[in-house]
Amino acid sequence: MTTLTLRSLITGAALARMALGWGAVGALAVAAPLLAAPTPTPLLLMVLGAIIAVILLCSFGVVHEAEQLARRLGDPYGSLVLTLSIVLIEVVLISAVMLGPGDHGTIARDSVMAVAMIILNGVIGLALLLGGLKHGGLRHNRRGSSAYLAMLLVLLAVAFALPALIGINGSYTAGQQIPVMVLALALYAFFLLRQMGAQADDFTETDTVEPAAATAPKLPIKAVLRRHHREILTRLGLLVVTVLPIVLLSHTMATLLDQGLGRAGAPTALAGMLIAAIVFLPETITTFHAALRGQGQRVSNLCHGALVSTVGLTIPAVLLIGLLTGQTVLLALPPADLMLLAVSLMLTAATFGGKQATAIHGAAHLSLFGIYLLVIFT
Repeated sequence: MTTLTLRSLITGAALARMALGWGAVGALAVAAPLLAAPTPTPLLLMVLGAIIAVILLCSFGVVHEAEQLARRLGDPYGSLVLTLSIVLIEVVLISAVMLGPGDHGTIARDSVMAVAMIILNGVIGLALLLGGLKHGGLRHNRRGSSAYLAMLLVLLAVAFALPALIGINGSYTAGQQIPVMVLALALYAFFLLRQMGAQADDFTETDTVEPAAATAPKLPIKAVLRRHHREILTRLGLLVVTVLPIVLLSHTMATLLDQGLGRAGAPTALAGMLIAAIVFLPETITTFHAALRGQGQRVSNLCHGALVSTVGLTIPAVLLIGLLTGQTVLLALPPADLMLLAVSLMLTAATFGGKQATAIHGAAHLSLFGIYLLVIFT
């Protein structure tokens, strides 16, 4: 790769976004004493507004790099790059919170539940509504969608339903945690191996998608990596360096959100949902772009793939930390949340069981997301 090509990849806008994101992270670290509770309301609102603005600007940079990688690599590889970049950072930060002072035994349960409802109903619902209104319906690869649903049914049941039945007070015993960790990691690893190998075609757009909307590369993936490895590594580096401040800033603002929502009398669970929504903002924007282009399978890859990765990596990580530190990791969901999760999975099966997902399906998912918000405020 020539110097000119590198300059075309690492643009002034990309450098400005990285500088803005990391500058904001540094500024918050320096200003931490000033933001200690109780933070004056005007200062709290000003800092929250600034953080959200920085996150939005950085998100557009992440989306740009992700879409360029998707065009170069094709799906499912393009979607996996963005999904794993965000999810791995999120898992690391959840683990860091658990390893810090205090009792954080429910952070994995609360975080993954929020992510599940946002992705399965909020993001997918709006994406299908937009795509359905524009294209009449979004065609998807039913074999890939079925594989995602099979993974989600097993992982979510083992994570959030089974502990209430065989565990103690909603937590797995020490003897149960190791088999659960091994099962989750082995299943997820096998899924990734098949998704990137023998069953990769199951996660590509159907033949009915317009050629202009297709993202699959003409060359085999190994040939693409050999020919364009420098460009791919450069864009991957830009994506990670741009997405990391988003996650760091979203978790830094958690304390400020807790204060603000507490003063407003809002439920504390709302803060976790807002944090999850902000962390996955780049993936959300990319999903909407895909829906508007009529790429139904890319919508599934981004959303369902993100949730499979979140559950498949987060649960083993927190169970391992619980074993090493002696913390009790509470995973069993309350009845209302468990019911919503079960209905969400059944609705997902109905939506992606047919050849097309329509605006009606999107409206149903959005309605269920509204019910989730009602449960939070109740």
